[in-house]
Amino acid sequence: MVVYKCKKCDKTWQHPVKICPFCLGELERVKCSMRAKVVAVSKVSIPSLLHPKVPYNALVLENDQGVKYAYKTFAEVSVGDMIDYESDSSNKAVSIWRINYESLDGIENIFQLSGVKISSKDVLIIPSLNNPNHAYFRENTSPEFLDATISFLKSSGVTNITVAQQSFSDVPTGVLAQKSGLLDICLKHGITPIDLAEKGFIKRGELEISKAFLEAGTVLNLGIMRAGKASTTENLFKIVKKDNYSALKYLYSEDRIATGINEYLGNVFNLGESYFIQREDKFTVYWGTIMGSRDSFSLDRVFNHATMTEKMPGFIKGIDIDTIPTVGRSIEEIRRDIKLVL
Repeated sequence: MVVYKCKKCDKTWQHPVKICPFCLGELERVKCSMRAKVVAVSKVSIPSLLHPKVPYNALVLENDQGVKYAYKTFAEVSVGDMIDYESDSSNKAVSIWRINYESLDGIENIFQLSGVKISSKDVLIIPSLNNPNHAYFRENTSPEFLDATISFLKSSGVTNITVAQQSFSDVPTGVLAQKSGLLDICLKHGITPIDLAEKGFIKRGELEISKAFLEAGTVLNLGIMRAGKASTTENLFKIVKKDNYSALKYLYSEDRIATGINEYLGNVFNLGESYFIQREDKFTVYWGTIMGSRDSFSLDRVFNHATMTEKMPGFIKGIDIDTIPTVGRSIEEIRRDIKLVL
């Protein structure tokens, strides 16, 4: 959790305000520990649309900055207990975190929960870039999420950041980047985005894989989560040459492509942007989370299970949800029928 502390009057605020509402002083961003103390407990036994599974405990927690906030859990806890989190660095583990106002805070917590440290000075970011739409349609990575990702990398000491993608449609990559607002974010950080299609491909079996991807030290794959889709995995299809992808999809299926690229994803960490998400009917709703995993298949399976989506690609549908470890917030804490969320 992040709070904003006034340098003048020492008051703290949870909202990302620019100046102190009390004295108009300058605020500084303060990162709080994920550990918090339970100061109140209330058991809820009546279900609602956003909280269909009962009973659960509604808590009031207090962090190390003295800030109190609400928290939902199915665990049995008492006043005075400490809520803390362990990390899980296994390949299949999925980290889940609720965010309120700031994507950067969520990204920081996801990396902490996943036990991932960016050691490479060269990082390739692959944002979702699907349609020439504005950010509120949630078809593409949002500008604020890309901005937060780049800011996180810079604060982690990464000196060489590349943002790259290619278009699988008739719309040029540059047009997609400009319309989505992602180009402006790249320019803000002094980054010139590249088109993977212009950097060449290397033949690996029946696949032609992006040269820029294969030569990258660390890859961050940014999936924009959509119900009924394997969003993070499908975004990784873009490392395959467009014509090669189309041919394999026509002759076989996307399942064949998913299996083929899996052996080349060892240097990839996947971030699932799920603050606002798109339902199967294209309606955009608030979901308030962020997810992360080394394994895109596990991340996509957890997301669709959490949204209670039955229709999903075959290469994730067969994954047993009980075999996927989760850290941070539990699946049950966020699980509800996406069709009922307005």
